[in-house]
Amino acid sequence: MIEELISRWGYLGVAVGTFFEGETVLVVGGTLAHKGLMSLSGVALSAFMGSLLGDQLWFLIGRRFGVRMLATRPRWRAQTERAGRLASRWGDVFVVGFRFVWGLRNVSPLVLAVSGYSWRRFAVLNTVGAALWAVAISSLGWIAGAGVVKVLGRAARLEEIGVALVVVAVGILALRRHFRPRRSQV
Repeated sequence: MIEELISRWGYLGVAVGTFFEGETVLVVGGTLAHKGLMSLSGVALSAFMGSLLGDQLWFLIGRRFGVRMLATRPRWRAQTERAGRLASRWGDVFVVGFRFVWGLRNVSPLVLAVSGYSWRRFAVLNTVGAALWAVAISSLGWIAGAGVVKVLGRAARLEEIGVALVVVAVGILALRRHFRPRRSQV
Protein backbone atom coordinates (compact mmCIF):
# COMPACT_ATOMS: atom_id res chain seq x y z
CA MET A 1 0.00 0.00 0.00
CA ILE A 2 2.76 2.49 0.94
CA GLU A 3 4.70 1.56 -2.19
CA GLU A 4 1.63 2.19 -4.34
CA LEU A 5 1.04 5.61 -2.73
CA ILE A 6 4.67 6.59 -3.16
CA SER A 7 4.89 5.38 -6.74
CA ARG A 8 1.66 7.21 -7.61
CA TRP A 9 2.14 10.51 -5.74
CA GLY A 10 5.84 10.55 -4.78
CA TYR A 11 7.14 12.84 -7.52
CA LEU A 12 4.32 15.33 -7.05
CA GLY A 13 5.03 15.29 -3.30
CA VAL A 14 8.70 16.04 -3.94
CA ALA A 15 7.80 18.88 -6.33
CA VAL A 16 5.30 20.42 -3.91
CA GLY A 17 7.63 20.01 -0.93
CA THR A 18 10.54 21.64 -2.73
CA PHE A 19 8.28 24.40 -4.02
CA PHE A 20 7.88 25.55 -0.42
CA GLU A 21 11.21 24.62 1.18
CA GLY A 22 12.42 21.17 0.48
CA GLU A 23 15.65 19.81 1.93
CA THR A 24 13.97 17.20 4.10
CA VAL A 25 11.49 16.21 1.39
CA LEU A 26 14.32 15.87 -1.10
CA VAL A 27 16.46 13.75 1.22
CA VAL A 28 13.47 11.46 1.83
CA GLY A 29 12.90 11.29 -1.94
CA GLY A 30 16.54 10.30 -2.49
CA THR A 31 16.23 7.67 0.22
CA LEU A 32 13.12 6.26 -1.45
CA ALA A 33 14.99 6.22 -4.77
CA HIS A 34 17.71 4.14 -3.16
CA LYS A 35 15.07 1.67 -2.03
CA GLY A 36 13.79 1.45 -5.59
CA LEU A 37 10.43 3.08 -4.83
CA MET A 38 11.26 6.10 -7.01
CA SER A 39 13.94 6.87 -9.57
CA LEU A 40 16.74 9.18 -8.48
CA SER A 41 16.52 11.14 -11.75
CA GLY A 42 12.75 11.52 -11.26
CA VAL A 43 13.26 12.77 -7.70
CA ALA A 44 15.93 15.24 -8.84
CA LEU A 45 13.80 16.46 -11.75
CA SER A 46 10.75 16.91 -9.50
CA ALA A 47 12.85 18.82 -6.96
CA PHE A 48 14.38 20.97 -9.70
CA MET A 49 10.94 21.94 -11.02
CA GLY A 50 9.46 22.58 -7.57
CA SER A 51 12.42 24.63 -6.40
CA LEU A 52 12.73 26.61 -9.61
CA LEU A 53 9.04 27.47 -9.78
CA GLY A 54 8.86 28.36 -6.09
CA ASP A 55 11.83 30.71 -6.27
CA GLN A 56 10.60 32.33 -9.49
CA LEU A 57 7.24 32.93 -7.83
CA TRP A 58 8.90 34.48 -4.77
CA PHE A 59 10.91 36.73 -7.09
CA LEU A 60 7.77 37.88 -8.90
CA ILE A 61 5.97 38.43 -5.59
CA GLY A 62 9.00 40.42 -4.46
CA ARG A 63 8.76 42.66 -7.51
CA ARG A 64 5.13 43.39 -6.87
CA PHE A 65 4.74 43.30 -3.07
CA GLY A 66 8.25 42.90 -1.64
CA VAL A 67 8.74 46.22 0.10
CA ARG A 68 5.35 45.98 1.80
CA MET A 69 5.83 42.30 2.73
CA LEU A 70 9.23 42.90 4.30
CA ALA A 71 7.90 45.89 6.24
CA THR A 72 5.05 43.85 7.73
CA ARG A 73 7.13 40.80 8.66
CA PRO A 74 9.71 41.78 11.26
CA ARG A 75 10.64 38.12 11.79
CA TRP A 76 12.11 38.16 8.28
CA ARG A 77 14.31 41.17 9.06
CA ALA A 78 17.40 39.21 10.17
CA GLN A 79 17.13 36.84 7.20
CA THR A 80 16.59 39.78 4.85
CA GLU A 81 19.62 41.63 6.17
CA ARG A 82 21.78 38.50 5.95
CA ALA A 83 20.60 37.75 2.40
CA GLY A 84 21.22 41.37 1.39
CA ARG A 85 24.77 41.32 2.76
CA LEU A 86 25.56 38.03 1.05
CA ALA A 87 24.01 39.17 -2.25
CA SER A 88 26.01 42.37 -2.34
CA ARG A 89 29.23 40.58 -1.41
CA TRP A 90 28.89 37.54 -3.69
CA GLY A 91 26.59 38.79 -6.49
CA ASP A 92 25.76 36.13 -9.06
CA VAL A 93 27.39 33.37 -7.01
CA PHE A 94 24.85 34.12 -4.26
CA VAL A 95 21.96 33.70 -6.72
CA VAL A 96 23.24 30.26 -7.73
CA GLY A 97 23.92 29.17 -4.14
CA PHE A 98 21.40 30.81 -1.81
CA ARG A 99 19.28 27.65 -1.60
CA PHE A 100 22.25 25.86 -0.04
CA VAL A 101 22.24 28.33 2.90
CA TRP A 102 19.65 27.19 5.42
CA GLY A 103 17.03 29.83 6.27
CA LEU A 104 17.60 32.00 3.20
CA ARG A 105 15.84 30.12 0.44
CA ASN A 106 12.45 31.84 0.46
CA VAL A 107 13.55 35.33 1.44
CA SER A 108 16.48 35.58 -1.03
CA PRO A 109 14.43 35.83 -4.25
CA LEU A 110 12.25 38.43 -2.54
CA VAL A 111 15.28 40.48 -1.43
CA LEU A 112 16.87 40.25 -4.87
CA ALA A 113 13.63 41.40 -6.51
CA VAL A 114 13.26 44.36 -4.15
CA SER A 115 16.88 45.36 -4.82
CA GLY A 116 16.17 45.62 -8.56
CA TYR A 117 18.09 42.52 -9.62
CA SER A 118 17.41 41.66 -13.27
CA TRP A 119 14.55 39.18 -13.71
CA ARG A 120 16.23 37.55 -16.72
CA ARG A 121 19.54 37.18 -14.94
CA PHE A 122 17.78 35.77 -11.88
CA ALA A 123 15.87 33.26 -14.04
CA VAL A 124 19.05 31.95 -15.67
CA LEU A 125 21.14 31.76 -12.48
CA ASN A 126 18.21 30.39 -10.48
CA THR A 127 17.84 27.59 -13.05
CA VAL A 128 21.51 26.67 -12.62
CA GLY A 129 21.23 26.82 -8.82
CA ALA A 130 18.03 24.74 -8.74
CA ALA A 131 19.63 22.05 -10.91
CA LEU A 132 22.79 21.86 -8.78
CA TRP A 133 20.77 21.81 -5.55
CA ALA A 134 18.33 19.13 -6.76
CA VAL A 135 21.11 16.79 -7.86
CA ALA A 136 23.27 17.37 -4.77
CA ILE A 137 20.55 16.99 -2.13
CA SER A 138 18.75 14.07 -3.80
CA SER A 139 22.15 12.34 -4.03
CA LEU A 140 22.64 12.89 -0.29
CA GLY A 141 19.27 11.22 0.21
CA TRP A 142 20.41 8.32 -1.97
CA ILE A 143 23.55 7.96 0.17
CA ALA A 144 21.45 8.20 3.35
CA GLY A 145 19.20 5.51 1.89
CA ALA A 146 22.20 3.23 1.54
CA GLY A 147 22.91 3.71 5.24
CA VAL A 148 19.29 3.10 6.20
CA VAL A 149 19.16 -0.13 4.20
CA LYS A 150 22.44 -1.32 5.70
CA VAL A 151 21.37 -0.56 9.26
CA LEU A 152 17.86 -1.96 9.05
CA GLY A 153 18.71 -4.89 6.83
CA ARG A 154 15.59 -6.92 6.16
CA ALA A 155 13.18 -4.87 8.27
CA ALA A 156 11.33 -3.65 5.16
CA ARG A 157 8.02 -3.20 6.92
CA LEU A 158 9.60 -1.06 9.62
CA GLU A 159 11.32 1.06 6.96
CA GLU A 160 8.05 1.65 5.13
CA ILE A 161 6.32 2.75 8.30
CA GLY A 162 9.24 5.05 9.19
CA VAL A 163 9.35 6.59 5.74
CA ALA A 164 5.59 7.10 5.77
CA LEU A 165 5.81 8.81 9.16
CA VAL A 166 8.63 11.06 7.99
CA VAL A 167 6.75 12.03 4.82
CA VAL A 168 3.59 12.80 6.81
CA ALA A 169 5.53 14.77 9.45
CA VAL A 170 7.38 16.79 6.82
CA GLY A 171 4.13 17.55 5.04
CA ILE A 172 2.44 18.68 8.25
CA LEU A 173 5.40 20.86 9.25
CA ALA A 174 5.60 22.44 5.80
CA LEU A 175 1.87 23.19 5.74
CA ARG A 176 1.95 24.52 9.29
CA ARG A 177 4.89 26.78 8.53
CA HIS A 178 3.36 28.28 5.42
CA PHE A 179 -0.20 28.65 6.67
CA ARG A 180 0.53 29.80 10.22
CA PRO A 181 -1.28 33.06 11.00
CA ARG A 182 0.89 36.14 11.17
CA ARG A 183 1.31 37.71 14.54
CA SER A 184 0.06 41.27 14.63
CA GLN A 185 2.49 43.96 15.63
CA VAL A 186 1.73 45.72 18.87
